[in-house]
Amino acid sequence: MISPVPPVPSPPPHPLNLHSPLSALCGLSTRVTGVGGTHQSIPPSVVKLWASAFGGEMKSISAKYSGSQLLQKKYKEFERAVRVEEIDGLRLVKRLAEDMEEMFHKKAEAMKRLVEAAEEAHLQHEEDPNLQYEYFNAVLINEVDEVGNSVELGGEFILQPNDHFNNLSVNLSLSVVQVPTNMYNKDSAIVNGVYWSEALNKVFVDNFERDPSLIWQYFGSAKGFFRQYPGIKWKPDEHGVIAFDCRNRKWYIQAATSPKDVVILVDVSGSMKGLRLTIARQTVSSILDTLGDDDFFNIIAYNEELHYVEPCLNGTLVQADVTNKDHFREHLDKLFAQGIGMLDIALTEAFNLLSDFNETGRGSECSQAIMLVTDGAVDTYDAIFAKYNWPERKVRIFPYLIGRESAFADNLKWMACANKGYFTQISTLADVQENVMEYLHVLSRPKVIDQEHDTVWTEAYIDNTLDDGQGPVLMTTVAMPVFSTKNETRNRGILLGVVGTDVPVSELLKTIPEYKLGIHGYAFAITNNGYILTHPDLRPLYGDGKKRRKPNYSSVDLSEVEWEDKDDTLRNAMVNRKTGTFSMEVKKSVDKGKRVLVLHNDYYYTDIKGTPFSLGVALSRGHGKFFFRGNVTVEEGLHDLEHPDVALADEWTYCNTDEHPEHRYLSQIEAIKLYLSGHEPHLQCDKELIQEVLFDAVVTAPLEAYWTSLVLNKSENSDKGVEIAYLGTRTGLSRINLFVVPDELTNQDFLTAEDKEGVFNADHFPLWYKRAAEQVPGTFVYSLPFNTGSENKSVVLASTAIQLLDERKSPIAAGTR
Repeated sequence: MISPVPPVPSPPPHPLNLHSPLSALCGLSTRVTGVGGTHQSIPPSVVKLWASAFGGEMKSISAKYSGSQLLQKKYKEFERAVRVEEIDGLRLVKRLAEDMEEMFHKKAEAMKRLVEAAEEAHLQHEEDPNLQYEYFNAVLINEVDEVGNSVELGGEFILQPNDHFNNLSVNLSLSVVQVPTNMYNKDSAIVNGVYWSEALNKVFVDNFERDPSLIWQYFGSAKGFFRQYPGIKWKPDEHGVIAFDCRNRKWYIQAATSPKDVVILVDVSGSMKGLRLTIARQTVSSILDTLGDDDFFNIIAYNEELHYVEPCLNGTLVQADVTNKDHFREHLDKLFAQGIGMLDIALTEAFNLLSDFNETGRGSECSQAIMLVTDGAVDTYDAIFAKYNWPERKVRIFPYLIGRESAFADNLKWMACANKGYFTQISTLADVQENVMEYLHVLSRPKVIDQEHDTVWTEAYIDNTLDDGQGPVLMTTVAMPVFSTKNETRNRGILLGVVGTDVPVSELLKTIPEYKLGIHGYAFAITNNGYILTHPDLRPLYGDGKKRRKPNYSSVDLSEVEWEDKDDTLRNAMVNRKTGTFSMEVKKSVDKGKRVLVLHNDYYYTDIKGTPFSLGVALSRGHGKFFFRGNVTVEEGLHDLEHPDVALADEWTYCNTDEHPEHRYLSQIEAIKLYLSGHEPHLQCDKELIQEVLFDAVVTAPLEAYWTSLVLNKSENSDKGVEIAYLGTRTGLSRINLFVVPDELTNQDFLTAEDKEGVFNADHFPLWYKRAAEQVPGTFVYSLPFNTGSENKSVVLASTAIQLLDERKSPIAAGTR
């Protein structure tokens, strides 16, 4: 007994990498107080005796309070009723991909209904340049003037907090309209567009009723306004400005245009000095804003010589990801104007560059364009166009005339018209963004004329409007273009805008049965560019409580997290949408990188049809490739599931309570009871997982009485350092028993939502579960926090795994603290 040294609570245990199945994990934590004293010479034999006594005491306390021996006995009694099965990884990943495909398909169908409604509403609308129409402006709603009257385009707009939208105040009946600050909100084109797009309100509501898991739905107009459902109030920044322009968003650009190869030519001759060069830099930067991950580009400055903005990338195009675009922006500041502009040399280089790159097969293989940023052209250069671009005119020319002078405008206009492009003049910095956007409408014409309503999906990005309590939410967007179907405009190919809806990445995780993946197993998804959509090692925000996004968080490549795959075998197969398997030894960090586990993972992957995504599943060899099925009656299971010490993993989906509004306030245990009653046919549940959790509830039920007897029989001075006992199983079921009052817990965050490493999450098992499962069953793992240092108080966590069967492989876990 070590009463002078109260037991210390230890950090959570991890699962065992065993070659035989485990049935439970147990652990113990005690509090240890430091003892001061003088330095003395102590014989090693004495220290050894102390260590042996201390170790024996810790093991005795751990075994006693964890209830591990009782649990081992209970699982032994059920061994004959248990069926152990090996996981078929390829079959599992295909089924998960089908589930995700179905979920994505529902979102895409909602967008199709919006497209049809928008095109029909525009078809029936007659443009009226004098139309006056009061709409709900997202910034002005519920605003009043100095005498208390609603401001123009404001009016009373009912907003109520809604838990589905993280308790933001929204209106589920109506949408609102946002207009960028640099645009006139009563412009005739905007008012007409807002008027006919009111027809979308009914479809927004209908979509939400059909699929209550939907969140934001919206229509981004080619005229610049943005209609958003549900209605919500927008707030300007500290300068009174809302810079958001939907036409600059990736979902809009990807839906409106096809992938493209672009060469940007920037005139740096002497006439471009001063403000003109400043405007030119901003124009190039705005063009870069309109390029996405499926596009390729390069920037060439020219006077009497050619100057690649990035000399290391001479003669090629690069992918327009965030990193490359930011790199080129830094080099724009190094441009200076001097000499004479030789446009013929620049055009020749651009045409050769596009032709050579297209032959490599690495580019977009769709649209090609030359963006010409200059203050004039002394010739039409028709000889160059005749040599390189006519008669096919595969490369479109988009001249941007910088400055107020129009002496050379005719030559540039001719170039644009002769090469299926578009001419714009940019006189001030304020003109840049709106004029740059014009080229998108031209590049969208082929899709509009052919009525190609392609569904596009973006890579993962952070939505700051929704916060799940842990920080901004990671999203992907599905979008579709909206075209004019009027006979008089059909051949001109007019893009009306783009509809879209956001899909939280957490929705994907809900389709993944974590209990099927094992302790170290996980699922992940990537885009067609190899960027991560979801992966346990994707950390888009800075740690330490800061909610700042990391640079380039949306373009983290799979090779950066599965770095042991030196040849990118797994990444390349998934990018190419293959179905197959791959194996390798990996080192997985846990406990925020403080500990490392060496595992051998088998990877299974396939594509998610109808999307640009591919799905992968990683299963660890050993117990990670097996799971077992138990069988108890519903009555037995429900009886033991309703015990007060039982909880289920918050982020696991036993029943889908988001599907219908009437189920959203149900806890998972309440939903299971309702499902098993048979009185709620619309409640969708995982029947297999429920059966297993009922089994675990029955087998582990005796622990409640065991722990209670320990509390009742515990003397005032015995084992006073023991604070908490807990149990966790492979189905996310946990039991917790406190041996002290809650306020006396040394670690108040332990096993709470703040203890993200210590609880069952959507994409991983708890840290203590993982560590214990990698040890020999029956032995305890003792852990101390790394930040213990010289503190007088610390917490030790002891945990162990319970073996289910000797010759088969399938662990579950329970632990005490």
